[in-house]
Amino acid sequence: MSSAIVLGATGILGREIVKELSANPSQWKTVHALSRSKQEEFGSNVQHHHIDLLNSASDMAKDLQSIQDAEYVFFSAYLQKDTEKENWQVNGDMLQNFLHALEITGAISKIKRIVLVTGCKQYGVHLGQPKNPMLESDPWLRDESKWPPNFYYRQQDILKEFCGSAESKHPQVSWTVTYPNDVIGFANGNFMNLASGLGIYAAVNKELGRDLEFPGSETFYTKFDSFTSSKLHAQFCVWAATEPKAANQAFNVVNGDVQSWQDMWPRVAQRFGMKVKADQFSQKAGELANKVVLTESAPQPVTILAKECGLEGTEKSVPPSQLEQRISLAKWAQTDEVKQAWNKLAEREGLQKDALEKATWAFTDFVLGRNFDLVISMSKAREAGWTGYVDSWKSLSDVFGEMEAAKIIPKTH
Repeated sequence: MSSAIVLGATGILGREIVKELSANPSQWKTVHALSRSKQEEFGSNVQHHHIDLLNSASDMAKDLQSIQDAEYVFFSAYLQKDTEKENWQVNGDMLQNFLHALEITGAISKIKRIVLVTGCKQYGVHLGQPKNPMLESDPWLRDESKWPPNFYYRQQDILKEFCGSAESKHPQVSWTVTYPNDVIGFANGNFMNLASGLGIYAAVNKELGRDLEFPGSETFYTKFDSFTSSKLHAQFCVWAATEPKAANQAFNVVNGDVQSWQDMWPRVAQRFGMKVKADQFSQKAGELANKVVLTESAPQPVTILAKECGLEGTEKSVPPSQLEQRISLAKWAQTDEVKQAWNKLAEREGLQKDALEKATWAFTDFVLGRNFDLVISMSKAREAGWTGYVDSWKSLSDVFGEMEAAKIIPKTH
């Protein structure tokens, strides 16, 4: 029997890791769920511990003093800041100080593997068009004269230096890094997820008696995306923690299918008892439309491989990628009409009234508004023995069901 530590235990991905571990008490004797607050009850083998990752290593060590039995660590904590430089600083410091705290308490002596959760920001998808398909062997966008700092790179450097080689302080400890993308999941009190925005948007439009109009990019509507079910990601993390072939490796973790909104959007509409607006792209976008260039100062991520791909000299022909919202949900959610419709709906159905206000509309705008493909390969994980798969539409529909049960959206299915 093994014991584990999960950082970020109340987040979309961390919560599912705790649930996956707690579902197997015969294998996982104790699961130490670490977060600043306790959001929900888990299985009997889960112990909640308070920790503030913004504290110093010595202060964190005080919170960790009672945890001496853990053999595996899952680090899924993340803090969003206003700039990439701030993200690089604070998220790197959180990991570094936590690892140092394990040294202070002596708990590191029993740790076998540390699983670090990052994402496909690894490939620069937040900056524009990447090379498709995205492979773990693709070069990092490290040149800060071209691209802004990427805190995932700093975190991975910190982790690799800390463990995994004879030259490190702790050669007995191995590491694994995961790269999920466009996560489909749910956690109480956490609204930074795609399903919350989509569910509330659909529910309000139904309340207003309207067909369901795609609010994002017309271009992206027929392009491809790769999603990650938070449940599947948790299963992968648990598998990777004990799989010898996953030691000291980074892996893409997506569902295994490649989807598009031209397929998913009619399914969203049908699930909410609606239909897609038949001519949704034939009319000129209205006052809620928005269009911005992702970055004008940095080249597109795909250009880093121009020479190797035989495209040298064509880099300047790759225009900056854009976010294109026919309906900016960040603007939409602020309109009086939407607020009144939501308040009426929430009152009638007994929903969480602050869900409209708390939903991360800018995040939903970003996911739906990109104008380029995101195709992410799972070949490396398959070759290592991972066989997990989930249908992206089913995972989204299932999360809608969880949100209905939690009274975030009305029950329509």
